[in-house]
Amino acid sequence: MTNYETVIGLEVHVELKTRSKIFCDSTTEFGGEPNTHVCPVCLGLPGVLPVVNKTVVEYAIRAALALNCQIAGFSKFDRKNYYYPDMPKNYQISQYDLPIAGHGYLDIDVNNEVRRIGITRLHMEEDTGKLVHQGTITTTPYSLVDYNRAGVPLVEIVSGPDLRSPEEARVYMEKLKTIIQYTGVSDCKMEEGSLRCDANISIRPVGSEQFGTKTEIKNLNSFKALYRALSYEVERQTGVLNKGGRIVQETRTWDEREGVTLPLRSKEYAHDYRYFPDPDLVPMIIDPEWVEDIRRSLPELPDALRERYMQEYGLPGYDAGILTSTKELADFFESCVSAYPNPKAVSNWMMGDLSRLLNAGGVELTACKIKPAQLASLLQLMDEGIISGRIAKTVFEEMFASGKDPGDIVKEKGLVQISDKSAIMAVVEDVLAKNPKSAADFRAGKERALGFLVGQVMKTTRGKANPELVDKLLKEKLLQEKL
Repeated sequence: MTNYETVIGLEVHVELKTRSKIFCDSTTEFGGEPNTHVCPVCLGLPGVLPVVNKTVVEYAIRAALALNCQIAGFSKFDRKNYYYPDMPKNYQISQYDLPIAGHGYLDIDVNNEVRRIGITRLHMEEDTGKLVHQGTITTTPYSLVDYNRAGVPLVEIVSGPDLRSPEEARVYMEKLKTIIQYTGVSDCKMEEGSLRCDANISIRPVGSEQFGTKTEIKNLNSFKALYRALSYEVERQTGVLNKGGRIVQETRTWDEREGVTLPLRSKEYAHDYRYFPDPDLVPMIIDPEWVEDIRRSLPELPDALRERYMQEYGLPGYDAGILTSTKELADFFESCVSAYPNPKAVSNWMMGDLSRLLNAGGVELTACKIKPAQLASLLQLMDEGIISGRIAKTVFEEMFASGKDPGDIVKEKGLVQISDKSAIMAVVEDVLAKNPKSAADFRAGKERALGFLVGQVMKTTRGKANPELVDKLLKEKLLQEKL
């Protein structure tokens, strides 16, 4: 790629978390038997009239404000006409020339370089039905249609052609997902199709201002698929141009199993869809006061939250970035700190032991049995000297497995820290008697020998001895004997 520059733009579809569909009262609940979450409106039966769900408009404005977009004072719905079995009325209600919002941006950080990616527009539309292929989309002998998803509200977020690599596209998509989740308008569950994207990609000679011929890759529903599909397409287009060929503007699909993109159809243009204003839906005049009410209701978004964690809590940028990477992590952290006001200690446990156990078990934080108040209680037990840091790790693993309170686990397993000076001194004397060489090494100036002796005391007491007291008594005893 030394001779070419990659140009990428993403069209991200976000399913809004409303109870009913965009133009009718059918449920948006995921799943269900095929074609059971439908009604005459979303099936497009003759004589029906759509009615706009006000919550959909509110959620679209909410998402747009979080992405620094300008909200249109006047907006309308259009019919996007095409003949395909995923929409029974042969058109999709979307927005064309007067979308709800546009002219926004999103900042991403790639390799410690912050880049601003423009957001051209954000518009509302209804989702289509789902085609269930009997094989892959390119090899299936036939497909079945499930209209449960038809009419589910979406916002489509269209970026400018500002992304310059598959990695930038992946980071942009991840950041966009995080912001949308913070606003509460969508759960962004990619495995359920709540967040998916189409990617437009082209390459051009380095230094050229003119865009190359683009291809569109449809329905990428994971960060991994997005990155791999774009990486493959860069290589494919580079190979074509290097051999003297030309890129054909077309729509392609990603074959996850083979790791390749495959042609689907020639690329459509806007005029192919014969857009026209939907005569059944009146244009919308958006009240500026309503927009400001929505703006005031927005939560603290991840960039601002990260900055606050660094300034107010003194956390390193890396810690603050991880803790604000999802709303669930930030909420967990905030709840812990409110009960145990030592942000760095909370951060260390969340990014260390909690993260390790979640990853090892393949568990989402929302399904974790440990609650913020329980982590705060564990840290308090350490501060009070009831358990040592070593015992705390054992207790934490039991908390993760059972969901029990740390105090109950400490009592049940008899893990209360030994802080009795005479009891620990007895063990110290026994350990020194059994390890004369290590004692002699320490007296000879080998500091590492002390760590071994501390470990032996902790082993003998099964980790219950107060480690600070062990260290102190060992030093006192060794220095006394040296004199």
